[in-house]
Amino acid sequence: MTEHPEPAPDLHGDLAPLREKTIVLVGLMGVGKSSVGRRLAGVLDLPFRDADNEVEAAAGRSIPAIFAELGESAFRDGERRVISRLLDEPPHVLATGGGAFVNPETRALINQKAVSVWLKADIDLLARRVSRKDNRPLVKGKDPVQVLTELAKTRNPAYAEAQVHVQTGDTPHMVAVEAILAALRARPPVAPS
Repeated sequence: MTEHPEPAPDLHGDLAPLREKTIVLVGLMGVGKSSVGRRLAGVLDLPFRDADNEVEAAAGRSIPAIFAELGESAFRDGERRVISRLLDEPPHVLATGGGAFVNPETRALINQKAVSVWLKADIDLLARRVSRKDNRPLVKGKDPVQVLTELAKTRNPAYAEAQVHVQTGDTPHMVAVEAILAALRARPPVAPS
């Protein structure tokens, strides 16, 4: 008779049901979609994809360069195509750019093929975070609080259509990961796409 070693205890509980569909993180810039997404993917043992990085790779240039050379509408069109391609891949964690989920076609595709998670945070916290980097074309040379307040006004109704909402704060990333896991577990089971 073959003995099987006792499996190591899973500190996060049974994660298998959460690995059945791609998890797409949406929300305003600075909320932590990429940094939290990487950690969430690690906990779930899923690949991590960053839509912004994938758009840059497909375009062969940086997002600020795409905005400067081609404009926001060309960027959004490329972003939609890249996200559509990524959603056809096996389950993974996908961090999207702040405006991706605002596009009705992209939003419908994400909600059909994946589980959308809206990460929310206080505007002042987001402004502090985005001020630390110089790679955000929408806030370059502007007051980040004002820009983020306007973006929240126009984008929050779209974000509200996400299937899961998670409030985050100025805490370690793993606190946000645990909140996402709890919110995903609280959802009714969904059939794989």
